[in-house]
Order: sequence, then structure tokens, then C-alpha cells
Amino acid sequence: MPLAVYILGLSVFALGTSEFMLSGLLPPIADDMNVSIPQAGLLISAFAIGMVVGAPLLAVATLRLPRRTTLIALISVFGLGQVAGALAPTYEVLFASRVVSALACAGFWAVGAAVAIAMVPVNQRARAMAVMIGGLSIANVLGVPMGAFLGEHLGWRSAFWAVGVASAVALVGVVTRIPHIPLPERKPELRRELAIYRDRQVWLAVVITALAAGGVFCAFSYLAPVLTDVAGLDSGWVPWILGLFGVGALIGTTIGGRVADAHLFGVLLSGITASTVFLAALALFSSSQVAVVALAFLLGLSAFYTAPALNARMFNVAGAAPTLAGATTTAAFNLGNTAGPWLGGTVIDADFGFAATAWAGAAMLVVALAAVAVSLRLQRGGDGPSRSRLIAKSGAGASDRAGTSDGAGAAAGEGRSVRTGSAGAHRTGSAHPDRTESARPGRPAGVEAADCATGGTS
Repeated sequence: MPLAVYILGLSVFALGTSEFMLSGLLPPIADDMNVSIPQAGLLISAFAIGMVVGAPLLAVATLRLPRRTTLIALISVFGLGQVAGALAPTYEVLFASRVVSALACAGFWAVGAAVAIAMVPVNQRARAMAVMIGGLSIANVLGVPMGAFLGEHLGWRSAFWAVGVASAVALVGVVTRIPHIPLPERKPELRRELAIYRDRQVWLAVVITALAAGGVFCAFSYLAPVLTDVAGLDSGWVPWILGLFGVGALIGTTIGGRVADAHLFGVLLSGITASTVFLAALALFSSSQVAVVALAFLLGLSAFYTAPALNARMFNVAGAAPTLAGATTTAAFNLGNTAGPWLGGTVIDADFGFAATAWAGAAMLVVALAAVAVSLRLQRGGDGPSRSRLIAKSGAGASDRAGTSDGAGAAAGEGRSVRTGSAGAHRTGSAHPDRTESARPGRPAGVEAADCATGGTS
């Protein structure tokens, strides 16, 4: 795996810490800003809304801009957003700082994911995404609990300052380790990239991702009050239990990243089913301290076990537009991260209690399972090559000039390896619909593929 992919994972650690740390800071923020916990929870939704809007918007705006320079600018803006949050005098200013930080975070994810995917063989896409998602997992293991610890002992603002410092470290890594990417002979075309949205499998991937993320974060966003108000744990335990969620997330990401490339639909079905069961158990046994602690770990494991497959699926069905594929995945995840906390807050405001957020999350996951079943049925039923993948094949001439070969001649359903063109397009074999058709093992796409997929110089 290229070192640059690990640098992107390091950067995601800072992004992920900021995104998730509010789950352990809602009570002190609510007290300091004189708002209710559900209102404080809207700060999580604000970040998610910024991600939903920012991912496709910035992906389009930076489509022909230098990739490395774009990453540097975005991580810098993100760091400044953390400083603004730390200094925020009112709830409204804090809310605005979260939106700005989210816009930068979304752009970084979209561009960074496209670069990471392009620098590895197709049969290592899920593993590359697992490295980036691993940054989120480590954020949950170390960053989020540390944020909660700082919030408990030094005030919630200190957590924002800490993320600002982590962003500065990430900036140094991006500046020194992300390679220069030469300008491709054929520049990315917005109309060609937007054509992926004519593919119903792309929209199914969006729905699955949004519901899978929303179901988990409907409950996770209010885990702190569940632990203290329902299970009766002391607030000092919250950072440690959030850390336990992160340990589960790290283990889940590692396992899911290794399995998803070969059994993508199997990972989706088993992971989402497990998360549904764990959320139902959390709702039923939320008053048991032992059960809540164990389920926090298991929920982190199952949720992040599924995440590499969710990312890889989008790149599989939208290979003709790798930058928009990354942006669409980011938007889909955060659409769920917006809807989940909102639904959880609505449940709480309706006086169903904090534990009921787990039931609401489980309901979202049931719908996600139904969407996975529809997607799998379409693929097994010979849905045929998607429009986005056909468009990718039409660019074979450009990919040949970029030093790659097109896999358009592969017979449908054979499940054999194919090499992809500059757009990173590939298909899934209909004979084995839960297996991702992969590039020739051991042949990294390298910088040549990265410049074709991302379209920039630096």
C-alpha cells in the first residue's frame, strides 16, 4: 500500500475526531451554550449537512484543480474551522464553524478517496478505503475518548483546540508526502462524470449507505446520555466506553477491508444485520451497565466492518467518475449522519426516552437491508453493465494513452480479473455477485492512474 494512502488515513484521523467527538461533549456544550441536549445534537447534524452539500459541490468545483494543492487548502480551512469553534462565543457561531469545517472535510474526503482508490489495484480498493476509514476508527479509539476526557477536565473548547493541532500535523504530512500528480492528456469532463447519476445501482448505493450510517448514528449520537441517564454510569466512564466503541470500529474496519473485496454483498448483508440486532439489544437492555458496555463495542465492530464495503460498492458502480464517486459516498454517509441524529432528537423530544433512539436506528437499518436485497437481485437478474461503467469503457482510447488497458472485452459473468482504464471502471461478475471483479493482483495503478482519476497537477 503506498505511503500516501496512510498519510490520507492520518489526515482522516483529525477529520474523524472532529466529526464524532461531539457525541461525548453534548452535555457540557448544552450547559455552556444554554441549549437542550437535542439542540446541541443539531451540531452533529450541522456537520453532516455541510458534508452532504460540500462533497459534491467541492468535487465539481475542484475537478480540474491540482489534487495536492486542493488537499492542502482543504485541510488548512478545516483546521481554521476548529479554531473558530474553540473561540465561539455563541451557539450560532459554533454552529456556523461546524458547517464550514464540514465543507472542508467533505472536499478532503472526496478528493482524498479518489486519489487513494486510484493509487492501488482494483482488487485492493476496499483495503485502501479501509486504511482511510481506519483513520476514523483510530479517531474513535483515541481521538473521541480524548476529546471527551478533555471536555470533562479542561472544558469542551480544549477538545477543539486539540483537533486544530492534529489538523496542523496532518497538513505537514500532506505537504511532505502526497506526491505530485501530472496533468492527464484528457481532462475530466463534468458532463461525463455526472452521467453516473443515470444508473439506478448508484442511487441504490446512496440509499444503502445513508441508511446504514443513519441507523448507527441515530443511537451513537446520544450514547453519552444513554450511558449516564439510563444505565446510571458516572460521566467519567463515557470516554472509556466511547474508546471501546472505537476499538470495535478498528477491528471491524480491518476485517471488513480484507473480506469486502472478495465478498462485498456478503459483508453488506452480514454487517447491517448484525448492527440491527445490536441496536435492538441496546434498546432492550439499556438499563444494564454490562450490556450497554458490551454493545458499544459490538456496534462499533459491526458498523465499521460494513464501511469498507459501502465505500467500495460506490466506486464499483460509478467507476467512470472516481472523484464524484468519492463525493457521492461522502454525501451519502453524511446524509445518514444528518437524518440519524435528527430522528434520534425527534424521538427524545417526543418523550420516548434516550434508549428509544436505538429502536429508531434499527428501523433505518431494516430498510437498508431491503435496499441491499434489491441491489443484489438486480445484479443477479442480469441488470447489465451500468451506464456509468459503459461510459468508462468509451474512454478506452484515453486510458490507452495514459498507459493503461481497458477491460471492456471481459465477458459478463466470468468473474475473472480485468484491468481498468483511466476512469477506474470495472464490473462485477454476475456469476458471483458478492465478489468484486478485480485488477490483476500485484499491479498497482500508481501515479499514472491517479492522475487520470483525479485530473490535476501539483
